Amino acid sequence: MTLCCGMMESDCRIPTSCCRPRILVLHALFWGLVSLRVFGASIFSNADEKPTVNKPVVTLPCWQMEEFVVATECRLCLDFEAKTLAVCSVTGFVEQINCTKSNKGEYKSCRSSLMEEHLFWKFEGSMLGLTVLFALVVVARQRALDRLASEKVRRQIESI
Repeated sequence: MTLCCGMMESDCRIPTSCCRPRILVLHALFWGLVSLRVFGASIFSNADEKPTVNKPVVTLPCWQMEEFVVATECRLCLDFEAKTLAVCSVTGFVEQINCTKSNKGEYKSCRSSLMEEHLFWKFEGSMLGLTVLFALVVVARQRALDRLASEKVRRQIESI
């Protein structure tokens, strides 16, 4: 085991090269610049300056803030709706709702039972395929091990 500063290597926490004054000054300069970059915006900015960028106001859909009634059941988006409605891009299905308080009609993305059934059978098919694949791998491995074992027994019998 090598020695570091007269101690065992596992006891060394900071390499001796890091304790040199030049390295310490460089570390202090680096972290000073990092902290100046992080906190400098608040230190050097004028307090009476107003930001010129207007932040867009994000309004939540009415169905996230109040109760609603489903006007049209969940259905597949039409080609035109898929291009024009942003909610169609989430699942490909949409339902029309009416909010009770604001009396607004909006579209809401939904998950249809047809889509869920399709995903379920896709999952079942992939699990069945993996089961068959790994069963074939197990059979092939077992045959290879049986072949090695019989070869070993044959060599032991021949050596007698």
